[in-house]
Amino acid sequence: MVSERIRELGHIDEAACRRFQSAVEFAGRKWVGAILLAGVRGARRFSEYRGAVVGISDRVLAARLRELEAEGLVERHVRPTTPVSISYTPSTRGLQLMELLQPLVDWSIAGESQADGATATRTTRG
Repeated sequence: MVSERIRELGHIDEAACRRFQSAVEFAGRKWVGAILLAGVRGARRFSEYRGAVVGISDRVLAARLRELEAEGLVERHVRPTTPVSISYTPSTRGLQLMELLQPLVDWSIAGESQADGATATRTTRG
């Protein structure tokens, strides 16, 4: 199941290991995946992200959007209207990350349905 490319890497130097670990830790931060997923699904305005990411506070959403922008995963667009209109879209880099995370999204959805099935089986046998 592991790709040949990964097996062929051989020795990973310390700098590459740190970069990889940093990327994994950032992508795994609370709300980052959900915010990126919301952007891929069409959220643009702050209120749309807030509605799509259930349970996130305004303060945390604002902080995560700033972090995603700083990492080059989200682009912030400001339109000088009254009031100012700000939107956030996944960058090319953000879309690439979501493509890499797609198997994890699929796996989590499949696991959810399997867990639901197991719960139903335990309940009916109970």
